[in-house]
Amino acid sequence: MAEWRKSSYSATSSDCVEIGRGIGIRDSKAPAAHVPVSPAAWEAFLRLVGA
Repeated sequence: MAEWRKSSYSATSSDCVEIGRGIGIRDSKAPAAHVPVSPAAWEAFLRLVGA
């Protein structure tokens, strides 16, 4: 089972984005569906946004 983590910016809201390491990104309101994201793509995204 995947471990999903909610964005720290939406911790008290039900409208949020969640990430599953090595799995992808999903909307907390529709947890059955997600957008697959490879580890390399996620690392590239983090570099671009300066995280």
